[in-house]
Amino acid sequence: MMSKIWVGMVFLSIICATMNGRIGELSAAVTEGASASINLVMSIGGMILLWSGIMEVMRRCGLAEKLTKLLTPVLRHIFPSAKNSPEVMGDIAANVSANLLGLGNAATPAGIRAAEGLHRLDGRRDASDDLCMLIVINTASLQLIPTTVAAVRASLGAVNPFDILPAVWTASVISQTCGILSARFLSKLWKRSKV
Repeated sequence: MMSKIWVGMVFLSIICATMNGRIGELSAAVTEGASASINLVMSIGGMILLWSGIMEVMRRCGLAEKLTKLLTPVLRHIFPSAKNSPEVMGDIAANVSANLLGLGNAATPAGIRAAEGLHRLDGRRDASDDLCMLIVINTASLQLIPTTVAAVRASLGAVNPFDILPAVWTASVISQTCGILSARFLSKLWKRSKV
């Protein structure tokens, strides 16, 4: 569906530019946009590679495992169906740890493994409460180091790309808290409606 929307937008842009005699401006904008996108991808890619490398160093020296152990007691309360499965709990903790460090791309494989594990533990065809909670926590991820946002800010010339940390921490805590509370409330509401 998205490809159809994009193709439609491209054709609409060409038609409007032709009708208004601005086809030259459209082709200039396409060239500038392509160049800007390459610069953005390179700067974000560099930052993601840096922090993914740091995450790998943390994993190899045991810091990631210690962070996982630190998070596990809290995560057992949030994901009760996974508390007896060290493998699934490890994937959840790795996913949350990567999100804490702002490594959304590095968090994806652990998140997929955690979702598959939760689905396997539950055995239902639809999404369980814990699976919905995992999605909420990933969507409203708590970030200590917002690497992707900092990379975008650095590519746009920000002198100090990490000066947004207090605002990011505040927004992350509020969104994470609201997301968890909403998921719990809706889960209870859903269970009551089924009775």
